[in-house]
Amino acid sequence: MDAFKRSTPWISARLSTEADEPAPAQTSPSARIAAVKPAAARLVAAPAASPAPAGKARARSPIDVSEATIAGYAQDIVLRLYRPRGASHLPVLLYFHGGGFVRGTLDDADAAARFFAERLPALVVSVGYSLAPRFPFPAAPEDAYRAAQWVLARARAFGGSTKRIVAAGHDAGGQIANVLAFIGRDRGDVRLAAQALFAPMLDPSLTRLGDEARLASDISASECAACYRAYLPEASQRMHPYAAPLESSRLAGLPPTFIVTAQNDVLHIEAEKYASRLIEAGVRTNVVRYPSVSHAQIGAHPEALAEAVRFFRCCFEAGAAF
Repeated sequence: MDAFKRSTPWISARLSTEADEPAPAQTSPSARIAAVKPAAARLVAAPAASPAPAGKARARSPIDVSEATIAGYAQDIVLRLYRPRGASHLPVLLYFHGGGFVRGTLDDADAAARFFAERLPALVVSVGYSLAPRFPFPAAPEDAYRAAQWVLARARAFGGSTKRIVAAGHDAGGQIANVLAFIGRDRGDVRLAAQALFAPMLDPSLTRLGDEARLASDISASECAACYRAYLPEASQRMHPYAAPLESSRLAGLPPTFIVTAQNDVLHIEAEKYASRLIEAGVRTNVVRYPSVSHAQIGAHPEALAEAVRFFRCCFEAGAAF
């Protein structure tokens, strides 16, 4: 725990055929199921990534890093901003670190935040949200909402465009990014263009976990349960849609979603189930499972981050009115 050319079709999922079995050896990073319609799917192979030709690598702009302190739900929180030097009219990416709602820091999010700032490129706002058990639900999602409000008011001063706001996060941060999309939809004032969820925690009931021994998972059911007990101390909270997205019956109207899962992770089954429910609700969804990768590793996995960059660019291209 300590440790997101226009594509066609829009709705796709890259999964292996057995949800709770280790993936077989393969030369490509994942297997792909592309669903032309929510009700139909077919299995094809995902091509292996091609290395860039020698001498063709694009120079990366230096990244300026600064911090801002804002009023959160229960305490002041810190935002760490990553901006390609001299750039303007950048999309804004709100990023949420992992740590099971009880741990994690802005430093843990540094690698992913820099990757997105450089490669998208984007103004990345990494959010130091409040942690349980001192600050249980709903402090973290409400902090996320206040960070988004700050972006709407202040991003232009840092070269960001408020017409292109996306969210991403790993582990608990994946849930928080997703819940921000719920809150923005329900309150009507924060419109996310897309979201990328890396090994998100989505189901406090823990009824859809994989077998940790068979998957060689680096996190366990007992660790997940302890995190949820700290974050959701009242049993009634564990069915709230802002705490248990997988239980929500209102998924329509969420932004295009990219879900990244890791084979060696007990959480990959619930995340892939959530992807299927989003597809059924008509949400443009892409889900990729990476073999031989753990829960902790997937949050900074270069191939996964690069795929998220492509997904975000696709969403921006589709929304040509931005």
